[in-house]
Amino acid sequence: MTFLKRIGIFLLTNLLVMAAIGIIVNLLGIRMDGLWGLLILCALFGMGGSFISLLLSKSMAKWGYKVQIIKPGTTNPKAAYLLATIEGMANQQGIKTPEVGIYNSKDANAFATGASANNALIAFSSGIIDRLSEDELAAVAGHELSHITNGDMVTMTLLMGIVNTFVMFFARVIAFAIDNSLRGDNRGGGLGYFGYFIVVMLLQNGLMLLAYIPISAYSRMREFRADAGAASLTGAIPMIEALKKISQAYYPEKRSDSYAMAKISNRRKVSLFSTHPSMEARIERLQAIM
Repeated sequence: MTFLKRIGIFLLTNLLVMAAIGIIVNLLGIRMDGLWGLLILCALFGMGGSFISLLLSKSMAKWGYKVQIIKPGTTNPKAAYLLATIEGMANQQGIKTPEVGIYNSKDANAFATGASANNALIAFSSGIIDRLSEDELAAVAGHELSHITNGDMVTMTLLMGIVNTFVMFFARVIAFAIDNSLRGDNRGGGLGYFGYFIVVMLLQNGLMLLAYIPISAYSRMREFRADAGAASLTGAIPMIEALKKISQAYYPEKRSDSYAMAKISNRRKVSLFSTHPSMEARIERLQAIM
């Protein structure tokens, strides 16, 4: 996707959001000049959008990655082992067995998604299936199942919803203050409609960038916790060996990857905005609990 096309989609999306806010304001009779009214509207869009994404996450993952669901009776020995292993782990944890699928990718990776513990999907790349042994695949399955039983998808949705709400709210409050400060005594001047829109968009992007620092910190914490969950299910050694092999078989996705945060491996440079700890740090944590 070209840069101009991305900008066009971004502007169109925000125009539609603002138009939708205007329609809801009129339908509900909420006064936009009231801060509580604005906060309620931002919460409707911030929380509502996050929960809609969560409800659609499993279907969108299947469609976006062309995930092939593993069926009982499959003749692929590793696929059959994975399905049986995850079924046993799910029974042990007292949840419904997630759907298990494989998507085509050279990158050794896996992720879990879904709206609840009893409505989840665990997807494995073809690269991770080919590269890891059965014990190591079981550890990866334990890691992903731990994300499900820990409620990480729902917690992240709540976190993103709260962040979206306050980013939208404060961007508009600050833009309104800037607009007022530029107006003369006769109330002329100011930012104007398009100027206000551009300032809101710039503020939203800047505030969201800052908000990603705590979001990323939580994401790193949940990866450590899921590794520990896998170690409790299969032992620390298979998880350590799996992480080593995953690290060696990293092939970055050429396309934009909306599930990068959910995957077991994301090899971007470690920083405040990293969603995953370094492989070295994860292995050290596992070695400490052996």
